Amino acid sequence: MIVYDKLWETMKEKGISQYKLINVYKMSPAQITRLRKNSGVNTNTLDNLCKILDCTLSDIAEYVPD
Repeated sequence: MIVYDKLWETMKEKGISQYKLINVYKMSPAQITRLRKNSGVNTNTLDNLCKILDCTLSDIAEYVPD
């Protein structure tokens, strides 16, 4: 299972809020909800987050065996 716990830590470190993702970077609130619930998101969303946060994928996502 892919979990996004690191995403919230990275956002805090970079000073990016969920509000800013939605209103400044035009990210869908539904995508934020999927990330919060560790649901599936497409690679485009992950790519955009890496660009916004200037980080690598390992800074926002982690594989945890079921």
